[in-house]
Amino acid sequence: MLPPLSHRLAACCQFVRPGDRVADVGCDHGYLGIYLLQKNIAASVIASDVALQPLASARENARKYGVEKKISFHLCSGVSGIPRDFDTLVCAGMGADTMIAILSAAPWLRDSRYRLILQCQSKRPQLRQWLWKNGFSILRETLAQDGKFIYPIMEVTYAPCPPQPLWACYLSPALLECGSPLLPEFRRRVIGGISQTIAGLEESGQEPQRLERFRKLKQELEEKTL
Repeated sequence: MLPPLSHRLAACCQFVRPGDRVADVGCDHGYLGIYLLQKNIAASVIASDVALQPLASARENARKYGVEKKISFHLCSGVSGIPRDFDTLVCAGMGADTMIAILSAAPWLRDSRYRLILQCQSKRPQLRQWLWKNGFSILRETLAQDGKFIYPIMEVTYAPCPPQPLWACYLSPALLECGSPLLPEFRRRVIGGISQTIAGLEESGQEPQRLERFRKLKQELEEKTL
């Protein structure tokens, strides 16, 4: 029996390489790690959460699904209290501010031996911009839909990356190449959000340079081939 997974968590699992030792930060109910073990994808799982109740739930679920011997549980903020003997770090269901705070507090993750699988809930352009600015490269990116929401999932590692234009922070080259059937609708939504920003700037009339920057951004995104 497999645990129930949302589409976004299932997409995260698809980026995990067979045999990886996985750290699931912000593990919540623990289903991602349990799934990876039951499917014989992960060799072991480190599960951490900042709150006691989710971690207790994850521990109980691991017992329920018979994988408790392959999961270690850690009550801590971010990666501050977990062992470093893993290959892949999964952060799912967090906003960009939280992810950036976690990565900023762990400079030891700036090492090409680690893979980061990031499923960000908000401020994704800011997250991509921060990653590139701090020496990370986006290796792959895909999309998953749960209900009316479409979520990008990215695989990241510490590796040199050339400077990226502003439009890439909204639709990364890796995302444009992913071939997901959700990509046209996701782009439409991204451009829709930018159009709302443009309308607000036009109404205020107070930031002409910012307005021009967003107009150019919208045009560049509309011109990208999917």
